[in-house]
Amino acid sequence: MSPTTTAHIRVLIAKPGLDGHDRGAKVVARALRDGGCEVIYTGIRQTPEMIAEAALQEDVDVVGLSILSGAHLELFPRVVEELKKRGVDDVLLFCGGIIPEDDTESLLKLGFSAVFRPGTNTQDIVKFVYDHVKK
Repeated sequence: MSPTTTAHIRVLIAKPGLDGHDRGAKVVARALRDGGCEVIYTGIRQTPEMIAEAALQEDVDVVGLSILSGAHLELFPRVVEELKKRGVDDVLLFCGGIIPEDDTESLLKLGFSAVFRPGTNTQDIVKFVYDHVKK
């Protein structure tokens, strides 16, 4: 799929937990929007329940989580659990932020398809989404 395809990929970008900084999430959201995706950005300080409900209501294809607080191994499993509770188990999951390399395997086992860290080229994220969403 490419950005010129008429069926838009719907992406939810969310900031779980108490992070107060969202510049990175906004940069990723803008890159995806500029790449042709429909992007829903939930804002900061979202609970796992709020994120899962937004994903359900917005009927998204992708959920991207951004975190800086270091609470990813606590919060991300809760988001995945809440998505499953709502039957939202067919979305592409990716995450980014300040996530130690040592935690990558745990996140992949949880169902995340990619972990993006600071310095990642936003076009690589856009390409990843288009390469992995089946429309």
